[in-house]
Amino acid sequence: MKSLDNLREVMRRDRVFDFMVENKRPAIPGTRAVKEGEVDVTHGPILYLENVSVSFDGFKAINDLTLYINDGELRCIIGPNGAGKTTMMDIITGKTHPDEGLVYFGQTMDLTRMSEYQIAASGIGRKFQKPTVFPEHSVFQNLELALQADKRVWPSLFFQLAGEQRDRIDEVMEIIHLKEERDLRAAQLSHGQKQWLEIGMLVIQNPRVLLVDEPIAGMTHQETERTAELLTGLAGKHSVVVVEHDMEFVRSIARTVTVLHEGHVLAEGSMDEVQNDPRVIEVYLGE
Repeated sequence: MKSLDNLREVMRRDRVFDFMVENKRPAIPGTRAVKEGEVDVTHGPILYLENVSVSFDGFKAINDLTLYINDGELRCIIGPNGAGKTTMMDIITGKTHPDEGLVYFGQTMDLTRMSEYQIAASGIGRKFQKPTVFPEHSVFQNLELALQADKRVWPSLFFQLAGEQRDRIDEVMEIIHLKEERDLRAAQLSHGQKQWLEIGMLVIQNPRVLLVDEPIAGMTHQETERTAELLTGLAGKHSVVVVEHDMEFVRSIARTVTVLHEGHVLAEGSMDEVQNDPRVIEVYLGE
């Protein structure tokens, strides 16, 4: 059975290779042998979705979606309600399994065969719209809890921070603009500060990819500006994918914008390019 599975995998990779050459696609999933757990991005994008589709009760939420996210880039995803933005993130994080298509992290990790926990542990972090922090714990304690590698009960009870771990928490508090609030309970933070804290709880685990869903909803103007600084500052060390409806905010951070419509990519390019695309104006910006 194992030999048969290996043969099927080799055949699958051969078909992928032929398809990629024929269509001049970047990245060939699984064609380079790497150590277990290593995320290889030497041959192309760090996150790769090819011809992905998924249906719910006959409705095609994702329809032949192809999307590439490069290592270290900041990508903005926009589109009308029902365009498939949330479902796309659900597929990447393992919450939803596609009916067909390829979904790879680096060159070797087939996300369609991994659980949500395995995907998170491999280096993909997701921040939802509503911040999920520990309200009765301080900013420092929230980051400390996120830093703990071993989440089993017994090791957690006796977990003690090393000096370099304390330095790392201090570094992340500086990044998320919460160093002065280190001893405040999360419940005492403003809405925007809670959003930053949750981003910090992901960043402290050193993910390669950060998926951020509508980060500025409910924020003040000043918090919005600081969030823009935070996300652009994270790009480079992390690949940051931002789903957002606020076009002014998207323009302030956008390097590449992808427009989704009816579950597939409608347009992609700079903010100016997509804003002037007649198709985008018709289905989204002209609403």
